[in-house]
Amino acid sequence: MLLPINFKQDSYVILDFSATNPDLAAERGLDLTDTATFSDYIFGKIRAAGATAGVGGYNEHRVIYRRSDHFAGAEEPREIHLGIDFWAEAGTPVFAPLDGFVHSFQDNANFGDYGPTIILEHSVAGNQLFSLYGHLTRSSLDGLFNGKTFKAGDQLGKIGPYPENGDWPPHLHFQLITDMLGLTGDFPGVCSLTDRAKFLAICPNPNDWLGIDGLS
Repeated sequence: MLLPINFKQDSYVILDFSATNPDLAAERGLDLTDTATFSDYIFGKIRAAGATAGVGGYNEHRVIYRRSDHFAGAEEPREIHLGIDFWAEAGTPVFAPLDGFVHSFQDNANFGDYGPTIILEHSVAGNQLFSLYGHLTRSSLDGLFNGKTFKAGDQLGKIGPYPENGDWPPHLHFQLITDMLGLTGDFPGVCSLTDRAKFLAICPNPNDWLGIDGLS
């Protein structure tokens, strides 16, 4: 269990942040740089659908990263999302889905970044696997240390409010990684079109494990 949501029973809505979503067209005037406006849009969609949460995003070519220079890149913007987002109220508990231990953690505090982030390391069928949890509360990092163990089902932290979560509408960014590329406390959750194949090869689709209907 990753969140206190049963995706086989509880209602959820798939949220589209690609250029094909007409709500995100410039002429609609939705100011995504204003986090309160962005949050109202997302949670309005969730409420209108009578849903518990919003989900989506793996391998999605998104336009929402244009709100932050963090994703600009020197030669090419980063717009391909490498995890799955779970849009839910701030304070929602986040649980370790597998036995593992803390690989690293830090507060990635740039505007539009992960904010408080935890990365766990696991062994699955003898293979090394990492899971990343972004946009948490700062208190989720209290008492952590590299090597701290978590059993599946242990509470890892909570979904953070903005602005402490990297200044995003409240959500969990969940990502699987097979090669950390020597990084600690952080890992790209978004890549450029040029790097898409490279990063998808080491960031497998979490939904192959989660099995949420309606996600590709």
